[in-house]
Order: sequence, then structure tokens, then C-alpha cells
Amino acid sequence: MSVDLPCKRSKAGAEDVEGRAVSGGKKARSFPVMSGLVRTERLRGNPPLRVPGDPYSVVVLLQGYAEPEGVGDAVCADGSVTLVLPQAWGQASHREPPPEGGKAKTMLEEAARGPILVDTGGPWSREALLGALAGQGVAPADVTLVVGTHGHSDHIGNLGLFPGAALLVSHDFCLPGGRYLPHGLGEEQPLQLGPGLEVWATPGHGGQRDVSVVVAGTTLGTVAVVGDVFERDGDEDSWQAMSEDPVAQERSRKRVLGTADVVVPGHGAPFKVVREAWNPEAKGPGNSRQGPMVGNEDPTMHG
Repeated sequence: MSVDLPCKRSKAGAEDVEGRAVSGGKKARSFPVMSGLVRTERLRGNPPLRVPGDPYSVVVLLQGYAEPEGVGDAVCADGSVTLVLPQAWGQASHREPPPEGGKAKTMLEEAARGPILVDTGGPWSREALLGALAGQGVAPADVTLVVGTHGHSDHIGNLGLFPGAALLVSHDFCLPGGRYLPHGLGEEQPLQLGPGLEVWATPGHGGQRDVSVVVAGTTLGTVAVVGDVFERDGDEDSWQAMSEDPVAQERSRKRVLGTADVVVPGHGAPFKVVREAWNPEAKGPGNSRQGPMVGNEDPTMHG
């Protein structure tokens, strides 16, 4: 069934869902980061893409996209939606209510004991989101924390589906009912939600208050769910045009590439980060290429 999708304007050439430039056709390049060379390998497979882990697994429920509408610079787009599942959650027989009167750190840790949704997509993807959650055995009422990487409509358009969840949208943290708590998040001070689970301040795309969720201990290493810090794999020549603060975003991108083994971008397929030793005598960096399959195409990726 075809669905009419709302569109947003882009000042740069649009990219399709697979990360190819609609105008230009340039491939992603390897580039130096810190003391070495980094290249990316796109993960193959269709959502849901599940990366098992201990104590948290990561499931890319919906893959974001940005596609040209065909009229002027209009672009049809929606953001990626990712589920972080604590291993212990499936063993719990019921959901414990959060303690009353706690501090932000305690309340965030409590919220992270259940399913965590990172971004919700736009309101036009409501039914797709509900279906994707159901496919993982998760009802909206099961979600205990929703993290919105930034405040654009294609990333937080379905917050209303989760009235019982704590919300961390950009740097604003509130409990169900609208009780807001300070937390001290900053670029030098991530929020620790659990063992190997952090929220990072990654400013740039939407201004100074963008955040990313970083999950260590998966079968692919550390997974970073970054919103639009990366629009897609191979966006090196286009992300600046969509950025509120390119200097800050460049800093955030380098930080992510220096830590993550897999990146879930805002508008494209997840990609693997491959670090190589710097070799100044090499003839030139290689291009990105297809990486390992995940999801249903590779049974080793399932828990």
C-alpha cells in the first residue's frame, strides 16, 4: 500500500535510503581520525536489524531515509527508530514503578531497566512503529524510557504513544506527568544509564542540545545511535548544509568515530566503523564497501 509522506526542505542534494547521493554519485571515503584511518562498511539486511548484547541488545526497528520528492529541493524523510533491550527485561514478570522523589541519575537508571526507544520517527510512521515494536514483543506501555536525539519532527513525532515512559528529549529529562529533573549532561560528562549504556551530548546538527545513545558489549562491539550527527554512511560532503553548528558537529562526529564499532545514523542504513593504522606510503584510502549482514540474513546475529 502506498502512503503519502510529508516532506521537508533540504539546502543540499538529497540522498536515497541506501545512502547514494542523488546528485553527484560520490562514494564514501576513508578519512583520518585521531591517530589512524577510519573507513565505513554498510551493514546489509532489512530491518529489524538485531545486534545481541550483554547486558543490552540493540534492534534497529525502522531505517531512516531521505528521498527527493522531485519538485525543487523538497525531500521526503523520516528518522531511524532504534530499540535498546536490557537482557534482564525479558526475565522480569512485571514492571516495577519508579521510586518517588529520586534524583535524575537514579530515575534514569530505573527507567533504563526496561525497553528504551531511541527516536520515534514522524507521526506519519505511527502504524509502522507500533508494528515494529509488536514484532519484538514490546507494547508501548512496556517502554520505560524514550530518548529523542534532537527536536525535529521526523525524530520525535510519536512521543504521544508513550505517556508512561520517562523522556529524555535533547537535554530535557522528565518523568511521566511532566516532572523535570536536572542531570548535568555535557560533552565531558555523559549520563550513565547502566553498565556500558550511556547518553552522550553530541551537539551540532540541531544546535547545542543533541544527544546520542552509546551501547557497549554487543556482538559487534560498541553501537552508537546518533540521530543526525551522521545523516547516513558516506555523508561527508553533505552533512554541513543541514547543520546548525558545523564546528560542534564535526567534533561530535570525530568523537563517535573514535569510539563506535557500529553507527546507526538518522537517515540511512547502520554502518560498521573500521579503524586502520595510518600508512602514509599507501597509494590512497579505499572506499566504503558492503559489510557483514545482520538480522534475518545472518543467524549469528540473533540472541
